[in-house]
Amino acid sequence: MSSAPSHPRRRARTALFALLTTALVGTLVLRPDAAPAEAAPAAFAHPGVTVSRAQLDFARSRVDAGAQPWKGAFDRMMASRYADPNRTPKPRAVVECGSYSNPNHGCTDEREDAIAAYTNALAWYITRDDRYARKSIELMDAWSAVIRDHTNSNAPLQTGWAGSSWPKAAEIIKHTYTGGWANSGRFATMLRDVYLPEVINGSNSNGNWELTMMEAAVGISVFLEDRASYDRAMATFRTRTAAYVYLESDGALPRTVPSQNLNTRDKIVKYWQNQSTFITGLTQETCRDLTHTGYGISSISHIAETSRIQGQDLYGTDVGERLRHALGFQAKYEQGTAVPDRLCGGSLHLGLGPVTEVGYNALHNRLGHAMTHTQALTERTRPSGSNNLFVAWETLTHGDNPA
Repeated sequence: MSSAPSHPRRRARTALFALLTTALVGTLVLRPDAAPAEAAPAAFAHPGVTVSRAQLDFARSRVDAGAQPWKGAFDRMMASRYADPNRTPKPRAVVECGSYSNPNHGCTDEREDAIAAYTNALAWYITRDDRYARKSIELMDAWSAVIRDHTNSNAPLQTGWAGSSWPKAAEIIKHTYTGGWANSGRFATMLRDVYLPEVINGSNSNGNWELTMMEAAVGISVFLEDRASYDRAMATFRTRTAAYVYLESDGALPRTVPSQNLNTRDKIVKYWQNQSTFITGLTQETCRDLTHTGYGISSISHIAETSRIQGQDLYGTDVGERLRHALGFQAKYEQGTAVPDRLCGGSLHLGLGPVTEVGYNALHNRLGHAMTHTQALTERTRPSGSNNLFVAWETLTHGDNPA
């Protein structure tokens, strides 16, 4: 940021311009007090990234009892390629990912090895079969021994995707597996030196980028017990969430991330995929497609769930309100409701993905909110699988889970 002008008239013009801009744009920028100065707990809970020990215990008890939908969800997970006992990790020193993973030099391998590590960690916890824990460790060790960098235009997003799955696997193994993990320190170094620096500064791209990157940063911070990074990531998350999901209480226009300089209506409308009518529950990417919208919604729910496990329940704040309305808005159209002309020109690209279980469980089952459309979509698509990027097996871990 440039220094303040020294000329009195320039200062006056600058002040007047700022006043007029504020009047024009309204309450676009998130109030600083909406993001707590200190979010990290005095002592981190483990395992504590998206899924807690109590939630894992509940899932295990339901699978052992053969109860649905958990047994079906477990069976689907175990039949997937991610649980293949013969899976061979494919680590690279440098993962290069261009736009839409083109070129794709290790992008799919990294994401899917990370999901496989998490899958095997879950399989270990449910079955107590050491082979799954050892496979999870094999995958994590292979990458921590090799990877040094992510490059090309999609590097931040790729790092966010893979970096969201690795800590979930590592938390379960480190804190529940008694067979030992000799290289856990090297894995922690990988997260600290390769992943965290790539995601912690955020992104001014479409909102799902920064939300996924903050999911990775929060999860990594829990595993590393890094309070400063946790607080920084959580503050960025609060600002981005308020700028990603519109509520009528925001005013005539959605809120914005200050660094993006979206300081006119025209700029905001363009950033919101040329949508000029703002409706509660609409997201910044709804008119792009529901798939990318689903990525953003998923990361919001994952971070809120991690925060709850760590002792700060964001579901009772505007984060929960925005998540609830975003889920309901998108689910309504995913379920087949006709799209009005005022929304994205009367046409939506569907494909929300397996992203509703965590938020639905927290907001409907735990807090008692009526979520008719979200409930219908969640129950219709059970048991949910993986989006093969960073979401996996959430009917198993969070479906109607009271813990």
